Amino acid sequence: MNRKLLVLPALLGVMSPIITGCGGSGGGSGGSGDPIVVGTTDSIVLTKDNPAPLDPATSYDTATWNVFYNTFQMLLGYTRGSTTPTPDAAKECHYADTSGLTYQCTMRDGLKFSNGHSLTAQDVKFSIERMQKVAWPTGPSTLISDVKTVNAPDDKTVIFHLKAPDATFPAKLATPAAAIVDSKVYDPGKPFNGFKLVGSGPYVLNSFDQGKQAEFTKNSHYDGIDKINNDKVELKLFNDSAKMEAALKSGAIDVMSRTIAPEQITELQNSTDSDIKLTEAPGGETRYLFLNTTSPSLKDKAVRQAIAQVIDRQAITKDIYQRTADPLYSVVPQGITSHTNSFFNKYQNPSVSQAKNDLKAAGVTGKVPLTINYRQDTGGTVNKPEAEEIKRQLDASGLFDVQVQSEEWSAFLKAASQRKYQIFAISWLPDFPDPDNYIAPFFDKDNFLNLPYNNTTIQNTILPETRRQSERSTATPAFQQAQDMIAEDVPMLPLWQGKQYIASRSDITGVEWALNQSTTTQFWELGRGVTG
Repeated sequence: MNRKLLVLPALLGVMSPIITGCGGSGGGSGGSGDPIVVGTTDSIVLTKDNPAPLDPATSYDTATWNVFYNTFQMLLGYTRGSTTPTPDAAKECHYADTSGLTYQCTMRDGLKFSNGHSLTAQDVKFSIERMQKVAWPTGPSTLISDVKTVNAPDDKTVIFHLKAPDATFPAKLATPAAAIVDSKVYDPGKPFNGFKLVGSGPYVLNSFDQGKQAEFTKNSHYDGIDKINNDKVELKLFNDSAKMEAALKSGAIDVMSRTIAPEQITELQNSTDSDIKLTEAPGGETRYLFLNTTSPSLKDKAVRQAIAQVIDRQAITKDIYQRTADPLYSVVPQGITSHTNSFFNKYQNPSVSQAKNDLKAAGVTGKVPLTINYRQDTGGTVNKPEAEEIKRQLDASGLFDVQVQSEEWSAFLKAASQRKYQIFAISWLPDFPDPDNYIAPFFDKDNFLNLPYNNTTIQNTILPETRRQSERSTATPAFQQAQDMIAEDVPMLPLWQGKQYIASRSDITGVEWALNQSTTTQFWELGRGVTG
């Protein structure tokens, strides 16, 4: 049985100067006493490089943020189907002056962390300052780097003073970069080591067994905007998406989330099994190939442009992803305000002859040696076949001699941020649905990947000026200029834009609302015979 979600708008509209809450008890009937069992191939691993994988200050990836959204609370969040931030731990937020440099929130009454400690404005101040102080190299602190100071004049009021106006600031406060942690538990300047956390979100993390499972129960102290439709969730961790699918079909798990392999999606779409349903949701995932512009082989822009001229995205999405993804020709994907097909406009269809002519005109002779690094495949990902297809295309042109290498995720991300790779591929899931969040994380000053490419027009003019514009559509010309600059200089190549899928047993409700724009599985939406 096929069941598809009505595609929700993926645009971030006007940033309202005043954001007020709609109440909400954070309750819900909870459904039956049986836990909802969710399967995933996402990997959360404690390593020497990250001894605190469940600390919001150190982790900035889909797997950990899936946990954070379910266990931590932010001042702002999103109601079902909305792309506009609304108060969660706060009951009201607004820009406090016409300059856009002061943002103020009033807290809900009587908030508590899951351990029973009171949650006040002082905890919000502590959390933001801690995020900035820890400043983990591959953490999300760059999202709140524009916060100059935070004040908490009383238990109910928190005031942010910004370095520059930022219309996207409310959306940033709705991400785990602004997760509120307990100031009585967390160290102000050190990571919170181990598989433990204390938050005020919908769920309490009771246990985490690396590589096996995690158990969550409904947080009795939760007071926020989300209605919780179950009492307990078990997260089963798989290293093989085929085993995860088998568990779904046998009833061992109720929901199959990230990552479902392309061939599994095709099979489930064509299945007549009435016990299993596949739900398609709007996709915000993008896949990029980053090029080290300081590498000897890639310093010459002509070489990078030749790579852009040769890459065949249609072949990648057809042969590797079996059309479960669409070719992408810009850093900003379709469905997001300001998207333009900058790479297609410049390079048109793949052309080896044009690439040869461009290299010849630039005086580049002989095959250019390149190495592509990618994250080791986990579960249903196809990073290796994708890298091998890109190698095949580039080698077949006769212009390049390409090697491919894989790396475990934490080591991969560390090496990438240390500029040890010539070319590397990553998937990006947006923190919030705005063009800024597809450009700034990679091309702003102090970007989280520490990329060597510096475009002063993007950094000093386009990003600061667009952040002054509360009506985001008015920023379209500037964002399109940035996209065209990236297509010209080729510090990265957009490859594809993915769709989101989640499979479930037919008796599970709320699945159509379970995936948010960042592909987080919102546990509270899932129930048995419960609709909310």
